[in-house]
Amino acid sequence: MDLRDLIRVARRQMAVLVAATIIGLCGGLIYSMLTPERYQASVQLMITVDTADASTTGELNLANSYAVQVAESYRAVLNSTLVLRPVIEDLGLGYTAGALASKVTTSLAPRGVIITATVSDGNPGQAARIANAIGESFSTVIADQVERRDEATAYTVKIVTVQPASVPVTPAAPNVPLSITLGAILGLAVGIGLALLRTVLDRRIRTLDDVDKAVDAPVIGGVPFDATSSSRPLAVTSDPHDPRAEAYRTIRTNLRFLFPPNEVGVFVVTSAGPSEGKSTTAANLAIALSESGYRVALIDADLRKPRVAGLFGVEGTIGLTDVLVGRVSISDVMQRWGRGTLFLLPAGTRPPNPAEMLGSSAMEMLVLDLKAAFDVVIIDAPPVLPVTDAAVISRIATGVLLVAAAGATTTDHLSAAAERIHTADSRVLGTIITMLPTRGADKTAYGRYGYSAAHAGSTTSHSTHV
Repeated sequence: MDLRDLIRVARRQMAVLVAATIIGLCGGLIYSMLTPERYQASVQLMITVDTADASTTGELNLANSYAVQVAESYRAVLNSTLVLRPVIEDLGLGYTAGALASKVTTSLAPRGVIITATVSDGNPGQAARIANAIGESFSTVIADQVERRDEATAYTVKIVTVQPASVPVTPAAPNVPLSITLGAILGLAVGIGLALLRTVLDRRIRTLDDVDKAVDAPVIGGVPFDATSSSRPLAVTSDPHDPRAEAYRTIRTNLRFLFPPNEVGVFVVTSAGPSEGKSTTAANLAIALSESGYRVALIDADLRKPRVAGLFGVEGTIGLTDVLVGRVSISDVMQRWGRGTLFLLPAGTRPPNPAEMLGSSAMEMLVLDLKAAFDVVIIDAPPVLPVTDAAVISRIATGVLLVAAAGATTTDHLSAAAERIHTADSRVLGTIITMLPTRGADKTAYGRYGYSAAHAGSTTSHSTHV
């Protein structure tokens, strides 16, 4: 996943990121509101060495080195019961030594002799009194107990208060800005994790790479999404300059390279599941081919939910099934559409056994007859996964054009559809992506198939001639 993919994921999951960040921000705010006020007062204590007037330079250096060495040990003494118990007794605190120790933190300057004791308390005055009392008790303990010697020495160690504790005027906690910032950062981090998880678990087709990994066949074109496509499905004729019309012409151009040498191309157009645009694709592709001068036969082999007759506005009560059972001849039901070279064969009467009829020898003979009369035969077949009809009829075709809907078809379903076609001793010649997004994060995920109205003119210049 490169930077562009990450940006696309962020844009696609923007709602998750924003919601998680806002929740984290609110959480930080609530935390700061529920946190009781806490004040901190600090006292700074320095370890000093008093030497006799007659001390030599070596003795002075030795004394100073001693002060630095014992600083860390004295810091541990500062928070001990030995120092804190007198503070509790003098101030009349209702704490145990352990409870008071939890309110005290100490720090030592690097390679120094200054120890800082910081006391936290809900009462600012109390915090300052405790801190100063600890400093006094610490000085007494060090002088009277830790540094007490039976024999006189050339120097003595004392604790001097460098900076007494003063009453704080502002609370150290809660830190509202910090809590809100940390909450927002934590929420954003959780949002990023959720966004990546949703992306990994989302099996829908999002990019051309998803299609390439699912099906071992080239993508021969893509059709942009249009909310009005249901009211004008035949874009090639209803709006010739519409981006969808240009997309179908590009598919027509690419389909030319899939024709068998010196033979008629018989192409089954199907999809993994329903509502992925396979019938509309078959109809527009047939129109685009006929515009180029091809004699095209479009067969509605979806005997379960036929759509060709409705798309073209022709009579569909008699058609393919009636020809297969011998009730009528092909010439009686083949309908020419308009004044061009496109001929339609509707589905006709719905049979109880569609798969058996499409796999019959009568169907094979019908396709042979159509190959003798037409340049291209387009067969609109049912979806592959729900029923076996498309896999059955693909055996007598040049190959299959597998339609997938962007943002709807899953890679698992697409792979399963391609595998079922392969199992039927046929092959997927190419894939067509429908419902390509024209805006939003996935607009550029499909590379050169990301059509928009602004590209219609440029597309026409290289796709309207076969």
